[in-house]
Amino acid sequence: MADDEATDMTETSSLPAAKPVLALRSGFNTAFRQLLALIGLFMIALSIPIGIMTPLIPIGLPFGILGVILLGRNSVWGHRWMEGVLVRHPQVERFAPNWLMKLVFGREKKVTPRKASRKA
Repeated sequence: MADDEATDMTETSSLPAAKPVLALRSGFNTAFRQLLALIGLFMIALSIPIGIMTPLIPIGLPFGILGVILLGRNSVWGHRWMEGVLVRHPQVERFAPNWLMKLVFGREKKVTPRKASRKA
């Protein structure tokens, strides 16, 4: 009987301590990802005035690209919004580098056939 009591005590004492830690870690990860998504959205909005204020030095473009990466990687709604923009405007994807498409969307760029130019 002493062995049964000892094994029961060790099994039950380790389980309750693990669950609150996992729940706390999951909540912290969710809050941190949403904070990163909001920072990304703020960086996208801030990149426009920065780009206007510094026309000779392109500081706004890397700032905006970093914001897009943060928003697309850490937010479901931001990822869906960007996919929707790419579906509605496929020519936008042509300007994005392949490394950016892999980083944000996890896929290669879609190959779109170019329109044949008219020769008169």
